[in-house]
Amino acid sequence: MVGKFLGSLFSAAAARSSDAEQGTAPVLDQNTVDLGASGAALDALRSETRRAGGEVPTGVYSQFRQIDDLLATLVVHMQQTGAATEQVVLAGAIICDYLPTSLRTYLMLPKSVRVHGSHETATLLAQLATLHSTVQNLNQQVRSGAATELAIHGRFLQDKFDLGSLHLEGS
Repeated sequence: MVGKFLGSLFSAAAARSSDAEQGTAPVLDQNTVDLGASGAALDALRSETRRAGGEVPTGVYSQFRQIDDLLATLVVHMQQTGAATEQVVLAGAIICDYLPTSLRTYLMLPKSVRVHGSHETATLLAQLATLHSTVQNLNQQVRSGAATELAIHGRFLQDKFDLGSLHLEGS
């Protein structure tokens, strides 16, 4: 029974390594595809933000870059460790919709209102602050979810094998 359990834990890794040895590509799940698309969209957004750097106040540019930096590490982490579909969808929406739409809408405004202290700039900064907070929360959720999953798995193993009750003879 323990052998079956341990075998099931490592059978997925063995299947992946046998696929790699045989040269067959593993089947990608939708989250992996979506995260790849989000990573590419983030690269494009980063380029667009750099091109627009002279057209926006320094505070706006800085806020975009902070969000971009946080999203870049988050997407890489999600690709490496996995994430819930809801988390992948939210990250994709922020990267592919909310941030580019905010930037493009702001850039369509007359240059005279795209200055530090204007109502339009203050509105954009408030939107970016909300997005930054959302990305921070998503980052925390993704990272703590993995830790929580690991802790649950550890508790399962401890309960399953009752490691606390094992004692060496004579101790």
